[in-house]
Amino acid sequence: MKLIIRILLSTIAVLVADLLLSGVHAPDFKTGLLVAVVLGLLNAFVRPLLLLLTLPVTILTLGLFVLVINAGMVLLAARIVPGFTVDGFWWALAFSVVMWAVQGLLLALDGGSRDE
Repeated sequence: MKLIIRILLSTIAVLVADLLLSGVHAPDFKTGLLVAVVLGLLNAFVRPLLLLLTLPVTILTLGLFVLVINAGMVLLAARIVPGFTVDGFWWALAFSVVMWAVQGLLLALDGGSRDE
């Protein structure tokens, strides 16, 4: 049940980011849901490998390179999900920041803790 709630919250975050950013296009709820699922899978399987491979650069940049990895995950999701488009790297970076903020707000409103 918690997984379904998290996916729905992520879908809402994708749709809110679409409304706020003119360079990101997710036309309907189905596309937003698919983007949320694909981003969740990419963040679960691909992102840890990328973080490990780029650890020296991440340390040199004091962790700011993680933002580049997040933007890369969004651009990869845009290539995978039909109908979801991102106009460039900076829009992908802004999308990942907005997603982070909206998800944090929604999880705070939900009242659930992350480690349950």
